[in-house]
Amino acid sequence: MDSDPEVVGIASQPFWLHWRDGKRERRHAPDYFVRRTDGSAVVIDVRADERIEPKDAEAFEVTRIACAQAGWRFERVGAPEAVLLANVRWLSRYRHPRCLHRRAANRLLEVFATPGPLLAGADTAGDRLATLPALFHLLWRQELAAEDLSVALLGPRTVVRLSGGGAP
Repeated sequence: MDSDPEVVGIASQPFWLHWRDGKRERRHAPDYFVRRTDGSAVVIDVRADERIEPKDAEAFEVTRIACAQAGWRFERVGAPEAVLLANVRWLSRYRHPRCLHRRAANRLLEVFATPGPLLAGADTAGDRLATLPALFHLLWRQELAAEDLSVALLGPRTVVRLSGGGAP
């Protein structure tokens, strides 16, 4: 979520919901509260499909109802694909602005106006020591996009292009 340009704030386990299920007192803390640039809010629970028990499904439904009453959206998401997770973790290492060498970044944006292989484009843009951190930073910020990051790990032949927005 922190790489999504539409997200302006994230809180982990932001609140507790309490209710009675007819037999006993229940409670649930959603995993995340997200504020978006348009002012909207999304509450997110993360749980792999195969790990959802009936009591969990009830908690997610109660959360969905409470969110609707507050004017928020609710999402329950499963575990991310292992390849996507590895790629996002790699790119997250380049999120800091110190990785953005402005001259290299400008050149990379010019080079990848025509989609091409990651390493060849980095080399065309200049010295790898400057271009690769900038390239990964631009991918993190989604100014550049790579072919489907959930299918293959980033590599020398990964096709990179100017971004049209959207998640990595």
